[in-house]
Amino acid sequence: MESGGDEEESGAEEAMLWSIQEALERQTLQIGASACGATAVVDVLKALGVDVAPEEADRCVQTRLRRNESPLPDYLLSRSEAGATHLQLIAGAEEASKGKVIGRFFHFYPHRRVKLVPWLARWIRKGSVPIATMNMQLVVPEGEEVPDAWHHQLIFGVAPTAVFMTNPLDLVNEREVHQRLCSESVLLIRREDVLQRLTPDCCLSSLSECKSDPRWKALDVEGQVRQMVLEEEQEQVKLTHVIIPAAYSSGITLFARRHSELGQELLNAPELPVL
Repeated sequence: MESGGDEEESGAEEAMLWSIQEALERQTLQIGASACGATAVVDVLKALGVDVAPEEADRCVQTRLRRNESPLPDYLLSRSEAGATHLQLIAGAEEASKGKVIGRFFHFYPHRRVKLVPWLARWIRKGSVPIATMNMQLVVPEGEEVPDAWHHQLIFGVAPTAVFMTNPLDLVNEREVHQRLCSESVLLIRREDVLQRLTPDCCLSSLSECKSDPRWKALDVEGQVRQMVLEEEQEQVKLTHVIIPAAYSSGITLFARRHSELGQELLNAPELPVL
């Protein structure tokens, strides 16, 4: 009995929407600044048999841009929400497909009781198409610079201990993906991106007065920036980044045709249990 179970478990860890060659031919490359979410939505719809122009997908997802020319407080606010959240991806896919496609997001933070690859394989074999929303600032290879953003990527397949993704086309270790999928909603902003936007008339106290999101005060973003300024004056650089709240939640969004058994199963599926 045990060996049969092992065989079943091993088969349960493999599923592909596309072959690697198909992914190379079909994948959409990044369609614009901060538009990794809209890019992934284009490929989700393609995989579900709905062709939509990239510009239309971007319009429906309502990708938000960084306000690079703004004073520091507004720049940081724009960074916290640049791109798109999973809610925007779901709404965008639904609008762009004229209601044919629905999405369901599964939180992976806090830690969930789930084996990532077998869980993904089960849903992919049923015909659903996953997008991963990951904090790429986690699990940075030694010697590499910390990325400056989160990332949405379409998952086109899984194999034992590995996940296949597009934009860029990549094969990533399951453990790395799982760690990036299990993140607090925070974003690291590089020291130089903060200091170059700091002007004498900059109102830092507004960073603690954000009524719509108390996390700005809880993370003491204002205090972090003041500490950075102090270090600059004393020529003792310690803080490499400022931590700000992020609009994104880490996890997986699964998409399917609305009028299908799978669509209804997705909508009715329970949240993954917290560890």
